[in-house]
Amino acid sequence: MIRRSSGPRRRCALPETVSRSLPARLEKHVSAETRYFDLAEPFELESGAYLEQVRVAYRTWGTLSEQDPSAVLVCHALTGSADADRWWPGLIGEGAAFDPADDYIVCANILGSCYGTTGPASEVPGGERRYQADFPAITVRDMVRLQARLLDSLGVTRLSLVTGPSLGGMQALEWACLYPGRVDCIVPIGVGSRHSPWCIGLSESQRAAIEADPNWKGGYYGEDRRPEKGLAAARMIAVCAYRSWTSFESRFARKRRDDGRFEVESYLRYQGEKFNDRFDANTYFTLTRAMHTHDLARGRGDIEAVLGSLELPALVVSVSSDTLYPPEEQVFLAEHLGNARYAVLESPNGHDGFLIETDTLAAMIRTFREDARAAPARIRGRFAG
Repeated sequence: MIRRSSGPRRRCALPETVSRSLPARLEKHVSAETRYFDLAEPFELESGAYLEQVRVAYRTWGTLSEQDPSAVLVCHALTGSADADRWWPGLIGEGAAFDPADDYIVCANILGSCYGTTGPASEVPGGERRYQADFPAITVRDMVRLQARLLDSLGVTRLSLVTGPSLGGMQALEWACLYPGRVDCIVPIGVGSRHSPWCIGLSESQRAAIEADPNWKGGYYGEDRRPEKGLAAARMIAVCAYRSWTSFESRFARKRRDDGRFEVESYLRYQGEKFNDRFDANTYFTLTRAMHTHDLARGRGDIEAVLGSLELPALVVSVSSDTLYPPEEQVFLAEHLGNARYAVLESPNGHDGFLIETDTLAAMIRTFREDARAAPARIRGRFAG
């Protein structure tokens, strides 16, 4: 249920038995280790609208210290979930960048997603339907403010580090802006200070592919007649943007299958079909539009002044072959943040390099954490990974 403010609001607790069941095809992608936090009051969005009975799906690793109730917050990208150990292997574990023996680690499914946190695929409280296209417009700042509510409920008072790739990096940057006194350091990966017209254009082309599917019906489709062709086409466009010329050339070249299709055609078709099993078209609309709101200067003034005011240690990471968020964007961030170090993750795999070269990335983050602990005021510098 969505409503706008009309004066004082009565606070009421949400019963723990209230269901937020997802379609079975999505529910199976939510791990058994997932936990849930239910807000006991309406959540106000940046737009002024309120969402009732919001639920947050999250995972934790390690134990929160009573003496030092701090945490590492991992923020996921567009189609990710709270299962950071699954989509980012090698970053969490013994001796990894984030070690549960030393760190209390939290990853929450973002607002508007379809893996347990309230979003378009969720049931409307008190009704027998899903939000679908009626889910309100949200922003990256809304996602971060909801994460803050979750951390409050967990007893986390300080974040020793916030990190994430792509949309996750947007959240890390917003954490530094919205809660500067609560965050020790950030590691934004493959992201810029604002969503570029290049990225907006690519996302619009993907949404247009979904809209061209007759089953889209303005976002009011049945679970048995989803816009599968449109969502598959959108995913195929996205996969091309996430990889690189070099990665496709080395993997596929001009090789053909027995049926005459090029290998790359078959690969993209498979990626589109697989995506339909684990994602939702309305969720894709909601989250890609939320990404368009990413602009650290929005409502804050000059971008260089905004970045310069953030004096917490930052490690800004580029993927060398990223054409979606090219290294120029991360260089700008590192040069204008108040206390930033710049690193390049060498990879031929494009934007998705952060999901592939995880051992190298983990080593970068470990080194940065050690340096930030030793001399947090002197982290600035440039090095190549």
